[in-house]
Amino acid sequence: MLGAGLIKLRGDSCWRDLTAMCYHYETQPVPNPLSWRLHHTPLWVHKFETMANHVIELALPFLLILPWHAARTLGGVAQVLFQCTIIASGNLSFLNWLTILPALLCFDDLFLSRFFPSSLPSIEALNQRAWEWTPLLCGREVVNVALLALIIRLSVPVVKNILSPNQMMNTSFDPLKLVNTYGAFGSITRHRDEVILQGTNGDRWDRDAVWKEYEFKVKPGSISRRPAVITPYHYRLDWLMWFLPFSDSRRHPWLYHLVAKLLRNDALATSMIAKNPFEGGEPPRFIRCELYRYEYTKPGSEEAKRGDWWTRKRVGSYMQPMCLDDLTNVCEEMGWPDPKEGISPST
Repeated sequence: MLGAGLIKLRGDSCWRDLTAMCYHYETQPVPNPLSWRLHHTPLWVHKFETMANHVIELALPFLLILPWHAARTLGGVAQVLFQCTIIASGNLSFLNWLTILPALLCFDDLFLSRFFPSSLPSIEALNQRAWEWTPLLCGREVVNVALLALIIRLSVPVVKNILSPNQMMNTSFDPLKLVNTYGAFGSITRHRDEVILQGTNGDRWDRDAVWKEYEFKVKPGSISRRPAVITPYHYRLDWLMWFLPFSDSRRHPWLYHLVAKLLRNDALATSMIAKNPFEGGEPPRFIRCELYRYEYTKPGSEEAKRGDWWTRKRVGSYMQPMCLDDLTNVCEEMGWPDPKEGISPST
């Protein structure tokens, strides 16, 4: 939590002027239906959310290491509720669910007995048992101390990284990756650009060619399709598509591999998308990638009344139309099979 909070303060200015949440709900990797509503809340709500994020990530984590029962419990409750709000506001795969697990360790039997009185001993019995030392308990404490010493030793470079003005996100400092540094959304994009794949059986440069769109399972595509709720499941392909607009297509060779597969109507590749416009027929001759800017529809607008969740406009071309012949060299450079292998002369 502390690393995630510091990377935000050291990163994008919108975290410091408390406007980050004005953009997050619209530009996060995979929004859900509630994201649309949260995006349209007033500015003061977004600023409160951003400030609350700073408090929970930068101040409250220290409660987790204090020796007082009440402090640890309060810190654990805050972290669990924080993660639950993130889970409710978007699809960030299993990340937040996993973050809840260590927070549960803040709740001891004395605290949990208030919620499960029939399955746990009484508080008086727990208090008495806490002071009953046995050889097994002593052995466990030795293991606990040894584990604590190991974690402290492995955490030294992590702490140095957190304190450094050049803090790195999502980095491991030991071969077994036991203790790592983490930070998310240090930068917030101000707009949402989406790469849309389109195929045609016409000529690639013909203005009258009909280009049909591929629809992915959860990433924004059709402006009328309601955002999905998939957490804690993780659609990795849709997640990777979110990163494409941040850099040139040549930085993402896997995209060329995907296009090569779609040009063959490869069953495995098409199983990872929601709609293949060439299913059951001839595969496309060419596929191109177009860049569109997406924005949420506004409540009460004509688009929203029609049932649209998004508006979009074309920004430009992300990847020029390509055929299998164009992709042969790319696949060869990456050590992938020739995309034309296995295709009969008739196709």
